[in-house]
Amino acid sequence: MTNVILMKRIEKHIKKKVSKDNDIKNMVEEPMASYRTIRAIPTLKDFDYNEFKKISDKAPFSQVEWAGILHLSERTLQRYSKNNGVFAPMNAERILQIAKVLEQGKITFGSVNSFYTWLKDEPRMLEGNLSFESLSSYDGIERILTQLGRIQYGLLA
Repeated sequence: MTNVILMKRIEKHIKKKVSKDNDIKNMVEEPMASYRTIRAIPTLKDFDYNEFKKISDKAPFSQVEWAGILHLSERTLQRYSKNNGVFAPMNAERILQIAKVLEQGKITFGSVNSFYTWLKDEPRMLEGNLSFESLSSYDGIERILTQLGRIQYGLLA
């Protein structure tokens, strides 16, 4: 064997070894994927009265007010409570939106009751007045969330 051929074989061997070492090194240095467990949010089609109850217990709204927000009759809410009825997806989505509003109201005012009092006083904002009835439409909910964001950032206009 000539020196050239021998040198080429040695180079191949060294390259393979370096390549293996790099692969192992890269695998070791790669960060582990971290998995978090999150609270399972019920799907809209599985949203029953018990899920609603968890949210409604945090809110100072009466059953009449909830019925108005959800565009349901009081009797329907009573029937759902009696047999743990499943809400229509549209109503379930509205309940989850109200939960978000309550959370932001608590962050802004320190308590849900203070937020409720503020909303009942029909506060003014750039786009007009807000009221409790604003909770019965998607646009009204967005306006409330916008105003809460403005208050949180000190933009009271």
